[in-house]
Amino acid sequence: MKNQKTENKIQKHSVFIVDDHCVLREGLSHLINSEEDLMVCGEADNVSDALRTIPGLKPDIVIADITLGDGSGIRLIENLLHTHPALPVLVLSMHDESAYAERCLKAGAHGYIMKQESSKKLLSAIRKILNGEIYVSDKLTTSLLHKFARNRFEDIDSSTKLLSNRELEVYQLIGQGVKKHEIAERLNLSVKTVETYVEHIKIKLQLKDTHDVLVHAVKFSS
Repeated sequence: MKNQKTENKIQKHSVFIVDDHCVLREGLSHLINSEEDLMVCGEADNVSDALRTIPGLKPDIVIADITLGDGSGIRLIENLLHTHPALPVLVLSMHDESAYAERCLKAGAHGYIMKQESSKKLLSAIRKILNGEIYVSDKLTTSLLHKFARNRFEDIDSSTKLLSNRELEVYQLIGQGVKKHEIAERLNLSVKTVETYVEHIKIKLQLKDTHDVLVHAVKFSS
């Protein structure tokens, strides 16, 4: 009886999941809900729904992908940092950390883990962040420490490091084959503004034309 009472008193930390793949959300929910100290309180498949739903559910942590239906998880992180600065975000992504992790941390995320990692590592990352720590891989930790040792905090070497977060959003969507007018609709921008971002991308990545941007973006996203 005493053990049962003790178990009932275990505090469950609430988790909110943001990912545009239903199967992955279901798998994450099953994994998290199987833990005695964790529970999923809600989910969303896009930035807009997440920002609308999170305030009412008041989760202890948000797990979010970078690539979402209506934009980038980086935009979600920036919004949450502004509206809920105490709410930690763990990025769970298929994109290599060398290209995105540092950018996500600068936007306000508390951790970055790739989807290829084991469920054990994911649960460890969640608990570490709930304890007030930052979670990144050992490889990235070493890289960041070297930068601090040199008294610099440069962007990780990547062809996309020159892009702003909004330009990166447009670039990602181009790589997914999304047309300009659809990008404008998803990001609540005008087509002209999207075209301006594409021009900025061409200049920063030293690409000749829109076709080159598409080819480059597809290769980067693959």
